[in-house]
Amino acid sequence: MDSVPSPEPATAPVAEPRPEPDAAAAPATGPQAGPGTVRYLPSTGQTLMKLVVTGPFGVGKTTLIRTLSEIPTLHTEEVMTSSSAGLDDLRGLPEKSTTTVAVDFGRLTVPGDLVLYLFGTPGQERFFPLWQDIARGALGALVMADTRRLADSFPVMDMVEEQGLPYAVAVNRFPGAPAHSDEVLRKHLDLAPETPLVQCDARNRRDSIGTLIALAEYVLTRLPQDAP
Repeated sequence: MDSVPSPEPATAPVAEPRPEPDAAAAPATGPQAGPGTVRYLPSTGQTLMKLVVTGPFGVGKTTLIRTLSEIPTLHTEEVMTSSSAGLDDLRGLPEKSTTTVAVDFGRLTVPGDLVLYLFGTPGQERFFPLWQDIARGALGALVMADTRRLADSFPVMDMVEEQGLPYAVAVNRFPGAPAHSDEVLRKHLDLAPETPLVQCDARNRRDSIGTLIALAEYVLTRLPQDAP
């Protein structure tokens, strides 16, 4: 009897300043491409960089990865239920109906043969135990923030710093959200002078590419001089 072929894979006011924290590999990829399928592994001779896109719940991580990715994004969004609505803070998010429960994945190639693999994390604190697994092998992180809820980004920034990852902060400009200067945002996020800060609209590709380039350039300056 002939075997059945396997199916093809489916393609407000500024918050209080951030408090001080309490305590002072190769990137994963999707399947290789075959004829007529998406190629997840780039050609040889390119520099590969795994980056984590992280931040609190509802800050625009999935939107940014979808805006940037040159391949169909892999994502694990689920419809929010009444039970999760009771656990998640929906202030300022009246239209939020889905949430990432595991990981988002996308890819972006930038000039200079640099390929960025983007791994988005869930934003809810109950999923924080997944963070170290998702971040394993990453060279840097993009921490997203919302001016309506700046304090929500503090635990995420603490987690990134404890991991020792260089990071940049992307402040996502939501319609109607308070606008602040970079100087004010740096003060309230307690950013080091060298930490990149970019204000962007995650729905805008040019804005979003600018945030990733700022992070990638910063990461490259932090790599050991003898790194490949």
